[in-house]
Amino acid sequence: MSVGVGVEKQWARVRGRLRQEVGDGFYNAWLKHLTFVSIDEGVITVSVPSRFIRDWVDTHYADRLRALWAVESPSIADVEIVVNEAANDCRMGPSGLVGGGDEADDAADGSPEEEDDEADDPNAALAVAEAVVAEATGRDGDVSAPLDSRFTFDNFVVGKPNEFAYAAARRVAETDAVPFNPLFLYSGVGLGKTHLMNAIAWHIRQHRPDRKVIYISAETFMHQFIRSLRYRDMVSFKEMFRSVDVLMIDDVQYIGSKDATQEEFFHTFNALVDMNRQVVVSADKQPSDLEGFAGRLKSRLGWGLVA
Repeated sequence: MSVGVGVEKQWARVRGRLRQEVGDGFYNAWLKHLTFVSIDEGVITVSVPSRFIRDWVDTHYADRLRALWAVESPSIADVEIVVNEAANDCRMGPSGLVGGGDEADDAADGSPEEEDDEADDPNAALAVAEAVVAEATGRDGDVSAPLDSRFTFDNFVVGKPNEFAYAAARRVAETDAVPFNPLFLYSGVGLGKTHLMNAIAWHIRQHRPDRKVIYISAETFMHQFIRSLRYRDMVSFKEMFRSVDVLMIDDVQYIGSKDATQEEFFHTFNALVDMNRQVVVSADKQPSDLEGFAGRLKSRLGWGLVA
């Protein structure tokens, strides 16, 4: 279907409302890459430059996009987010980002990586991830994902299925002690685990700004690990993640079968626990059901409180 002036104006208003809701920094980091593609039989299609961004936007903002489009036009039934394949041909960042993989041996000896299905081009995905992190934070060395201002404890709807997880999250956020390590939150898509992760980080940053909190997706943890391997800078990587008071890893299931990334996460986890620093992890399954995870890591993730 051809795109008319009316639809273009609707799209401009949707983007404008998103920007007002999340703020310029967050919008520029995660949502400005959204591009209107088409409208067909009540389905709006928008594109982003990589799978990394598509998966993040689809997880965190697809529902909001649908709601905003529904306000503009009740005939809109769905919003589909696709990857703009042409954007993946771009190589952002330093010329040294050529070849290599996401595992330790491949990065060390220069051998080709065994491609997985998480990214069409690992270099493009890594470059986009680095650009997003840099633009989101505006500060060197701060890899925390931007927090969603809507995802606070006050805005969380508590019911019988989630009241235990909510109480556990509040306890972690409100005490300087480590009540259980790790706090492991799990649920299906869209049921509130990312909301609680954001709420914990918001509460600590507002009430204890002296505490260092890193809130990051498992994919971004993996990309940072790859980058450190390629630049032979593992010391900085270890210092970054082992010097925090609270480390929060969202959607940890995405490092399943990534042996080298799991190994580094395992050692990071152990180091923080040994120093009595808080670890919070979320996933779509409980630890024992995570696919592609080593038995010892499943065991560690189940050490604390699983909710």
